Amino acid sequence: MTEAMWVPLSPAEWEVLTLSLRVGLMAVALTLPIALFAAYALARWSFPGKALVNGIVHLPLVLPPVVTGYLLLITFGPQAPLGRVLEAVGLPIAFRWTGAAVAAGVMALPLMVRAIRLSLEAVDPRLEQAAATLGASRAAVFVTVTLPMALPGVIAGTILGFAKALGEFGATITFVSNIPGETRTLPLAIYSFLQIPGGEGAAARLVIFAVVLSMGALLVSEWIAARAARRVAGA
Repeated sequence: MTEAMWVPLSPAEWEVLTLSLRVGLMAVALTLPIALFAAYALARWSFPGKALVNGIVHLPLVLPPVVTGYLLLITFGPQAPLGRVLEAVGLPIAFRWTGAAVAAGVMALPLMVRAIRLSLEAVDPRLEQAAATLGASRAAVFVTVTLPMALPGVIAGTILGFAKALGEFGATITFVSNIPGETRTLPLAIYSFLQIPGGEGAAARLVIFAVVLSMGALLVSEWIAARAARRVAGA
């Protein structure tokens, strides 16, 4: 197995890596606007049921991932009302790579919301109030004051969400199955290779890539967040 670890990646393994990156990027793109809105609402607004909303947002962190995948399946599956609507308009997501992105995004959402919320709560509300007294609208205050100051947390949350999306397994395999070339992402491919004789080498190579990608995402997150924090402090 040690020798097989250093064999160049096969076309099938490259396909897994490119699909995983596509799923991770799509998951972050779909989730970031929702995470920003949810984090801002939880950090700045007071409304009935806030604790319940906070619990729902963070529920994927404590639920077994298989349960999250099952809930997605009965919501967006081919037999579900919403799933039939998506099928009718040509946007099916169950058992598609887009469904893998949705599952990964749902699992990444709590991490993104938490990081962004903490960063928003660190912004001094008096700065926002000062901008408002100068005539800036609420949207202008958010874009010109709040968001730039919270940028380190937004960046950190986004990259952590991407790393989480790359490693998502349970919800993905439950919702979109393990289809080669369509939904077989990095963790699913590792699992599949471990189920066949002689697949340990391919699994080990993909494990190395998974570790490198995840560690790289964390290091880049720290570096960008530190740069953004210095820029905000010097503004």
